[in-house]
Amino acid sequence: MERNTFILLGIAIAICIGVLAVFLASGDPDGLESTALVVQGDKTLTGATPENAEIKEDLTGKFSYEAPFPDYTMGDALGKPGELIVMVIGVILAFVAVFGASKLVTQARKKEA
Repeated sequence: MERNTFILLGIAIAICIGVLAVFLASGDPDGLESTALVVQGDKTLTGATPENAEIKEDLTGKFSYEAPFPDYTMGDALGKPGELIVMVIGVILAFVAVFGASKLVTQARKKEA
């Protein structure tokens, strides 16, 4: 299989998995988020997660930032299409980062040789 075909096939597969994940992923918090809600008293250990439960952090004197796409969405206005767009953007950005890093490593090895 040619290198470019292999790369494009990999990107296509990653986008397909990402698109499926939007529809198959659970809306319930994962174990880490669920535990944080228990620790801050918003949930019981075996109880259901409250509808508007939110993890609160004390960031006083600490570095913090706003996520560009919190919870893999573009806001409530776009719904599922927004999640799909964010997923595709994420796959492309990950590819660009890995491809760029591989180019840097390749150039460094060529200079050593």
